[in-house]
Amino acid sequence: MRILITGATGLVGSEITRLCHEQGINVNFLTTSKGKIEKGETYRGYYWNPSTGEIDVKCLEGVGAIINLAGASVFQPWTKSNKEKILNSRLDSLNLLHKTLEHNAHQVGQLVSASAIGIYPSSRSKMYEEKDTVVAGDFLGEVSQKWERAADKFGDLDLRVAKVRIGIVLSQDGGALPQIMKPVKLNLGAPLGSGKQWQSWIHIKDLARIFLFIINNGLEGVYNGVAPNPATNEELTKEIAYALNKKLWLPKVSGLALKAVMGEMSGVVLGSQLVSSSKIQEKGFEFLYVNLSPAIADLLNKKTG
Repeated sequence: MRILITGATGLVGSEITRLCHEQGINVNFLTTSKGKIEKGETYRGYYWNPSTGEIDVKCLEGVGAIINLAGASVFQPWTKSNKEKILNSRLDSLNLLHKTLEHNAHQVGQLVSASAIGIYPSSRSKMYEEKDTVVAGDFLGEVSQKWERAADKFGDLDLRVAKVRIGIVLSQDGGALPQIMKPVKLNLGAPLGSGKQWQSWIHIKDLARIFLFIINNGLEGVYNGVAPNPATNEELTKEIAYALNKKLWLPKVSGLALKAVMGEMSGVVLGSQLVSSSKIQEKGFEFLYVNLSPAIADLLNKKTG
C-alpha cells in the first residue's frame, strides 16, 4: 500500500509518516521545496506549488489513499494578507489535488483531510459532536467550513471522504506544548484569561493513529481528532508545571491584555471548545493517551505513578 501525504514534513505529517513506515506503508509526499525531494522506495517526494497550479502527476503512482494536511499556520498575525494566505493555502491545495485526480488515471479511493475544532463556536458548557452543524462566526470557523467543503468535492470523483477536526496537538516537536513550557520553565507560567476555557487536546501519536485508522477501516465522514478527556487551560498549564517541577506564581493573564496584544487571534487561546471523541471510539479506535497527565508525562519523558 502507498499513501500520498501533503504536509508530510510538518508536525502531524512527520508523525504519520513515521507510523506509516512502522506499519510497512510506503509514502509519497508533495512538497513546495525542491530541496526536500527524496527518491527512496518507501519514501518518495514530488514537487508541487498549489498557488500556481504546478504538480508532478507521478505522485499518484501506486497510491490508494491521500492524507491532506497542507495549509499555512494560523499562528501568525492575522493581517488581511495573512488571512488570505491561511485560507487560500488550504483551498488551493485541495482544488489542485481534485483537478489532478479528475484529469489523470489513478487508483486513489480515499481522501482523509485535516480540519480543525475551531469550526465549533466557543462554549464552556456545550459538548460538541460531529453531528452538530452550527459553525463559529469567526475567522477560524470560516476557514474550517470552507476547508471541509473543498474536501467534500472529492466525493464527486467517487472517493470516500473523511475529515479530521484536529484539536490542540501535544508534541515535543512543536504545537502548543513547547509554547506553554517556555514561560513555565522560567517560573512565569500562568493560565490565560479565566483559565476555565476548555481545550480539547490530543497526543500526537494518537492523532497520527486516527488518520491511519480511518484509512485502514475505509471510514467516511467527520471525526473529531481529540482525546476523550478535555482539560481547561488552567488544568493544562498546571499539569505542565507539575511535570516540570515548577510552580505557577503569577496570576492569570488578563483576557483584555491578550486581546490588546494578539487582537482577533486571541480567540485561538481564549476560545473554549469542549469536543467529544465518542464517534471514533465507537468505530473501534482505542486511545493510547486518554488522560492529560500520562500524555504530558510521556512527552516530557517523565514516569507516572
